[in-house]
Amino acid sequence: MNQIPVRQVGRTLQIEILRHNPYDPASKPRLQTFEVEEADAMTLFIALSEIREQQDPSLQFDFVCRAGICGSCGMIINGRPGLACRTLTRNLPQRITLAPLPAFELIGDLSVNTGKWMRGMSERLETWVHSQGLERLDLDALEPAMEPELAEQLYELERCIECGCCVAACGTAQMREDFVGAVGL
Repeated sequence: MNQIPVRQVGRTLQIEILRHNPYDPASKPRLQTFEVEEADAMTLFIALSEIREQQDPSLQFDFVCRAGICGSCGMIINGRPGLACRTLTRNLPQRITLAPLPAFELIGDLSVNTGKWMRGMSERLETWVHSQGLERLDLDALEPAMEPELAEQLYELERCIECGCCVAACGTAQMREDFVGAVGL
């Protein structure tokens, strides 16, 4: 795996963002470049917040937790899906290109509706507990012990934060509406 060497902070970052508001008929997709002075331990989330606060309040991107837990800030970072809150600018080149995650409904700029896609996937897979057979279930009984190996496998599957990065990276998921990709596992 190629890693970009850690660079000195204090650079002037050039952040190129794919801008578009699909709800405005006059809006056309375009690239817009912003310059941001890099700070120590700066994440893309911090850089985007600075752009919105100091240069363009109309910039749209999503965030909630700022800690890589919620998945809201998923976007394409230099051609690869990633989380803005977990991506340090010092690990990126001076020129950074950002785009919304493909395969999801665009809200505007870098903001996409992953929830609509995730709900549709859940409905196709019926990923809920079905009531048929629940009458035979003894809710007072102790749950049987689980083997540690199985518990570890299930834990790994439950760590999904539904950020959509795996869907955005999967060509098949983008070509076939019925394909659920890794998130459906």
